[in-house]
Amino acid sequence: MLRRGLDTESLAESAEVSVKSVERWIRGDVVPYPRSRYRVSAILQEDESYLWPGSVDKASLTGAELISSWPRRNDVPQHLWTELLRQSERNVDYLAYAGLFLAEEHPDWIPLLRARAESGVRVRLLIGDPQSRQLASRDTEKQIGGGVAGRVAAVLAYYKPLAGTVAIRLHDTPLYNSIYRFDDDMIINSHVYGILAAYTPTMHIRRVDGAYFNTYLESFERVWASARSLDGGEA
Repeated sequence: MLRRGLDTESLAESAEVSVKSVERWIRGDVVPYPRSRYRVSAILQEDESYLWPGSVDKASLTGAELISSWPRRNDVPQHLWTELLRQSERNVDYLAYAGLFLAEEHPDWIPLLRARAESGVRVRLLIGDPQSRQLASRDTEKQIGGGVAGRVAAVLAYYKPLAGTVAIRLHDTPLYNSIYRFDDDMIINSHVYGILAAYTPTMHIRRVDGAYFNTYLESFERVWASARSLDGGEA
Protein backbone atom coordinates (compact mmCIF):
# COMPACT_ATOMS: atom_id res chain seq x y z
CA MET A 1 0.00 0.00 0.00
CA LEU A 2 2.80 2.40 0.86
CA ARG A 3 4.58 1.71 -2.42
CA ARG A 4 1.36 2.55 -4.30
CA GLY A 5 0.69 5.66 -2.23
CA LEU A 6 -2.50 4.29 -0.68
CA ASP A 7 -3.86 4.53 2.85
CA THR A 8 -6.70 2.45 4.27
CA GLU A 9 -9.36 4.91 3.14
CA SER A 10 -8.17 5.18 -0.45
CA LEU A 11 -7.70 1.41 -0.80
CA ALA A 12 -11.16 0.80 0.64
CA GLU A 13 -12.68 3.23 -1.84
CA SER A 14 -10.85 1.68 -4.81
CA ALA A 15 -11.73 -1.87 -3.72
CA GLU A 16 -15.34 -0.91 -2.96
CA VAL A 17 -15.23 -2.21 0.60
CA SER A 18 -15.39 -0.62 4.04
CA VAL A 19 -12.40 0.90 5.82
CA LYS A 20 -12.97 -1.59 8.64
CA SER A 21 -12.57 -4.46 6.17
CA VAL A 22 -9.20 -3.15 5.03
CA GLU A 23 -8.11 -2.68 8.64
CA ARG A 24 -9.06 -6.31 9.41
CA TRP A 25 -7.08 -7.50 6.37
CA ILE A 26 -4.00 -5.58 7.50
CA ARG A 27 -4.24 -6.98 11.03
CA GLY A 28 -4.60 -10.47 9.58
CA ASP A 29 -7.94 -11.02 11.30
CA VAL A 30 -9.64 -12.15 8.10
CA VAL A 31 -8.78 -13.08 4.52
CA PRO A 32 -10.86 -11.31 1.85
CA TYR A 33 -13.29 -13.20 -0.35
CA PRO A 34 -11.77 -14.26 -3.73
CA ARG A 35 -13.43 -11.38 -5.60
CA SER A 36 -11.93 -8.83 -3.20
CA ARG A 37 -8.53 -10.53 -3.26
CA TYR A 38 -8.46 -10.28 -7.04
CA ARG A 39 -9.51 -6.64 -7.00
CA VAL A 40 -6.96 -5.60 -4.35
CA SER A 41 -4.18 -7.53 -6.10
CA ALA A 42 -4.91 -5.58 -9.28
CA ILE A 43 -4.96 -2.26 -7.43
CA LEU A 44 -1.67 -2.94 -5.61
CA GLN A 45 -0.09 -4.69 -8.62
CA GLU A 46 1.02 -7.60 -6.45
CA ASP A 47 0.39 -11.31 -6.80
CA GLU A 48 -2.55 -12.53 -4.73
CA SER A 49 -0.42 -15.34 -3.29
CA TYR A 50 2.11 -12.78 -2.04
CA LEU A 51 -0.54 -10.66 -0.28
CA TRP A 52 -2.38 -13.64 1.22
CA PRO A 53 -0.06 -16.68 1.21
CA GLY A 54 -2.46 -18.73 3.32
CA SER A 55 -5.15 -18.53 0.65
CA VAL A 56 -3.28 -20.60 -1.95
CA ASP A 57 -1.70 -24.02 -2.08
CA LYS A 58 2.02 -24.65 -1.54
CA ALA A 59 2.82 -25.05 -5.24
CA SER A 60 1.28 -21.68 -6.04
CA LEU A 61 3.11 -20.11 -3.09
CA THR A 62 6.48 -21.32 -4.32
CA GLY A 63 5.84 -20.01 -7.80
CA ALA A 64 4.81 -16.64 -6.40
CA GLU A 65 8.41 -15.92 -5.37
CA LEU A 66 9.49 -15.44 -8.98
CA ILE A 67 8.45 -11.89 -9.81
CA SER A 68 10.25 -11.30 -13.14
CA SER A 69 13.04 -12.68 -15.27
CA TRP A 70 15.12 -11.23 -18.09
CA PRO A 71 17.45 -12.88 -20.63
CA ARG A 72 20.22 -10.36 -19.84
CA ARG A 73 21.07 -8.24 -16.81
CA ASN A 74 21.07 -5.24 -19.13
CA ASP A 75 17.33 -5.83 -19.64
CA VAL A 76 16.51 -5.20 -15.97
CA PRO A 77 14.60 -1.89 -15.75
CA GLN A 78 17.12 0.75 -14.73
CA HIS A 79 14.91 2.24 -12.05
CA LEU A 80 14.42 -1.10 -10.25
CA TRP A 81 17.89 -1.15 -8.66
CA THR A 82 17.59 2.21 -6.94
CA GLU A 83 13.88 1.75 -6.21
CA LEU A 84 14.57 -1.44 -4.27
CA LEU A 85 17.50 0.17 -2.47
CA ARG A 86 15.46 3.25 -1.55
CA GLN A 87 12.70 1.08 -0.06
CA SER A 88 15.03 -1.14 2.00
CA GLU A 89 14.57 -0.85 5.76
CA ARG A 90 16.49 -3.82 7.21
CA ASN A 91 19.05 -5.52 4.99
CA VAL A 92 21.01 -4.75 1.84
CA ASP A 93 23.41 -7.52 0.78
CA TYR A 94 25.61 -7.49 -2.31
CA LEU A 95 27.69 -10.37 -3.64
CA ALA A 96 29.60 -9.99 -6.89
CA TYR A 97 33.14 -9.88 -8.19
CA ALA A 98 32.69 -6.19 -8.94
CA GLY A 99 29.15 -5.09 -9.82
CA LEU A 100 30.67 -1.87 -11.11
CA PHE A 101 27.62 -1.07 -13.23
CA LEU A 102 25.64 0.00 -10.16
CA ALA A 103 28.07 2.72 -9.17
CA GLU A 104 28.83 3.81 -12.73
CA GLU A 105 25.35 3.78 -14.27
CA HIS A 106 23.28 4.96 -11.30
CA PRO A 107 24.37 8.35 -9.90
CA ASP A 108 22.09 7.88 -6.88
CA TRP A 109 23.48 4.46 -5.93
CA ILE A 110 26.36 5.49 -3.64
CA PRO A 111 24.50 8.35 -1.89
CA LEU A 112 21.47 6.10 -1.38
CA LEU A 113 23.63 3.28 -0.02
CA ARG A 114 25.20 5.65 2.49
CA ALA A 115 21.82 7.11 3.44
CA ARG A 116 20.25 3.70 4.00
CA ALA A 117 23.18 2.57 6.15
CA GLU A 118 23.08 5.77 8.22
CA SER A 119 19.35 5.27 8.77
CA GLY A 120 20.03 1.88 10.40
CA VAL A 121 19.85 -0.56 7.47
CA ARG A 122 22.48 -3.31 7.70
CA VAL A 123 24.53 -3.06 4.51
CA ARG A 124 27.00 -5.83 3.65
CA LEU A 125 29.11 -5.77 0.49
CA LEU A 126 31.01 -8.83 -0.75
CA ILE A 127 33.49 -7.94 -3.50
CA GLY A 128 36.11 -10.10 -5.19
CA ASP A 129 39.53 -10.12 -3.54
CA PRO A 130 41.92 -8.45 -6.03
CA GLN A 131 44.57 -11.08 -5.16
CA SER A 132 42.26 -14.08 -5.37
CA ARG A 133 42.75 -17.12 -7.58
CA GLN A 134 39.08 -17.06 -8.55
CA LEU A 135 39.36 -13.53 -9.87
CA ALA A 136 42.35 -14.50 -12.00
CA SER A 137 40.49 -17.55 -13.26
CA ARG A 138 37.43 -15.48 -14.19
CA ASP A 139 39.64 -13.04 -16.07
CA THR A 140 41.17 -15.87 -18.09
CA GLU A 141 37.74 -17.33 -18.79
CA LYS A 142 36.39 -14.02 -20.10
CA GLN A 143 39.63 -13.36 -22.05
CA ILE A 144 39.71 -9.68 -21.13
CA GLY A 145 43.35 -9.40 -20.06
CA GLY A 146 43.15 -8.21 -16.47
CA GLY A 147 39.83 -6.47 -16.94
CA VAL A 148 38.12 -8.19 -14.02
CA ALA A 149 40.81 -7.07 -11.56
CA GLY A 150 40.60 -3.59 -13.01
CA ARG A 151 36.83 -3.47 -12.45
CA VAL A 152 37.29 -4.66 -8.87
CA ALA A 153 39.85 -1.90 -8.25
CA ALA A 154 37.42 0.64 -9.71
CA VAL A 155 34.48 -0.53 -7.61
CA LEU A 156 36.58 -0.51 -4.44
CA ALA A 157 37.45 3.12 -5.13
CA TYR A 158 33.71 3.86 -4.98
CA TYR A 159 33.03 1.85 -1.83
CA LYS A 160 36.10 2.45 0.34
CA PRO A 161 34.80 5.87 1.48
CA LEU A 162 31.78 4.02 2.89
CA ALA A 163 33.92 1.70 5.05
CA GLY A 164 32.80 2.05 8.65
CA THR A 165 29.30 2.97 7.55
CA VAL A 166 28.78 -0.26 5.60
CA ALA A 167 30.47 -3.63 6.13
CA ILE A 168 32.79 -4.63 3.28
CA ARG A 169 34.51 -7.98 2.84
CA LEU A 170 36.64 -9.45 0.06
CA HIS A 171 35.99 -13.01 -1.09
CA ASP A 172 37.84 -15.67 -3.04
CA THR A 173 34.97 -17.96 -4.06
CA PRO A 174 33.73 -19.22 -7.42
CA LEU A 175 30.55 -17.32 -8.21
CA TYR A 176 27.67 -19.11 -9.88
CA ASN A 177 25.42 -16.10 -9.32
CA SER A 178 25.75 -12.51 -8.23
CA ILE A 179 23.26 -11.75 -5.46
CA TYR A 180 21.71 -8.37 -4.72
CA ARG A 181 19.36 -8.43 -1.73
CA PHE A 182 17.01 -5.66 -0.62
CA ASP A 183 15.05 -6.84 2.46
CA ASP A 184 12.71 -9.52 1.05
CA ASP A 185 13.57 -8.87 -2.60
CA MET A 186 16.56 -10.25 -4.49
CA ILE A 187 17.94 -9.78 -7.96
CA ILE A 188 19.94 -12.83 -9.01
CA ASN A 189 22.34 -12.51 -11.95
CA SER A 190 23.37 -15.98 -13.12
CA HIS A 191 26.89 -16.54 -14.41
CA VAL A 192 27.46 -18.39 -17.67
CA TYR A 193 30.90 -19.60 -18.70
CA GLY A 194 32.66 -17.30 -21.13
CA ILE A 195 29.91 -14.63 -21.17
CA LEU A 196 29.98 -11.31 -19.35
CA ALA A 197 27.42 -10.99 -16.52
CA ALA A 198 25.71 -8.05 -18.25
CA TYR A 199 24.55 -10.51 -20.93
CA THR A 200 23.39 -13.44 -18.78
CA PRO A 201 19.93 -14.32 -17.38
CA THR A 202 18.69 -12.41 -14.35
CA MET A 203 15.65 -12.86 -12.14
CA HIS A 204 13.81 -10.89 -9.48
CA ILE A 205 12.52 -12.96 -6.57
CA ARG A 206 10.58 -11.97 -3.46
CA ARG A 207 10.49 -14.04 -0.28
CA VAL A 208 7.11 -15.64 0.31
CA ASP A 209 7.71 -19.16 1.64
CA GLY A 210 11.45 -18.95 1.02
CA ALA A 211 11.80 -21.82 -1.46
CA TYR A 212 13.97 -19.70 -3.75
CA PHE A 213 14.97 -16.84 -1.48
CA ASN A 214 16.46 -18.86 1.38
CA THR A 215 18.72 -20.85 -0.94
CA TYR A 216 20.44 -17.72 -2.18
CA LEU A 217 20.51 -16.19 1.29
CA GLU A 218 22.32 -19.25 2.63
CA SER A 219 24.83 -18.98 -0.21
CA PHE A 220 25.48 -15.34 0.65
CA GLU A 221 25.98 -16.14 4.34
CA ARG A 222 28.48 -18.88 3.55
CA VAL A 223 30.56 -16.58 1.39
CA TRP A 224 30.33 -13.82 4.00
CA ALA A 225 31.62 -16.17 6.70
CA SER A 226 34.63 -17.18 4.60
CA ALA A 227 35.57 -13.68 3.39
CA ARG A 228 38.10 -11.26 4.90
CA SER A 229 37.41 -7.69 5.90
CA LEU A 230 38.55 -4.91 3.61
CA ASP A 231 41.21 -3.68 6.07
CA GLY A 232 42.48 -7.17 6.81
CA GLY A 233 41.13 -7.21 10.36
CA GLU A 234 38.07 -8.81 11.88
CA ALA A 235 34.69 -7.72 10.56
